[in-house]
Amino acid sequence: MSTLTDPAARRELIARVQQLDLDAQPAWGRMNAPRMLAHCADALRMAYGDVHCTAKRVPFVRTALVKRLMLYVLPFPKNAPTARELLSRAPGEGDAEREAVVALIARFEQEMGRASWPEHPLFGGLDEREWGRLAYKHLDHHLTQFRV
Repeated sequence: MSTLTDPAARRELIARVQQLDLDAQPAWGRMNAPRMLAHCADALRMAYGDVHCTAKRVPFVRTALVKRLMLYVLPFPKNAPTARELLSRAPGEGDAEREAVVALIARFEQEMGRASWPEHPLFGGLDEREWGRLAYKHLDHHLTQFRV
């Protein structure tokens, strides 16, 4: 199961981000490639505690069973709602957004071993392993959206 805690998975995602055609049309959804990169960058910043998102009150999602299903079993849903804070920033120039995502993926290695991780707005408390899995799954979902 791929996760950002694994150096090979980080390298794989970085290679895919670098292959992304900034003019590509998505297979689903309305985001263009620079907007998707800005969204992914801000989602990673949320994982590191640099971006705060308002908590969603969906109690059953915070149960261990549902969290486990969402992180490890079920595919990431297409066109799922997201925190407005992760869509509020206008994307910068495409190559700058690409570089930011690459740097934020690589940053996971430096963040590993930290004492605590921020709460996720939907899932609540996540540990390093869970954040690594969720971040990988989210990035993979959006890169697949753009066929990379």
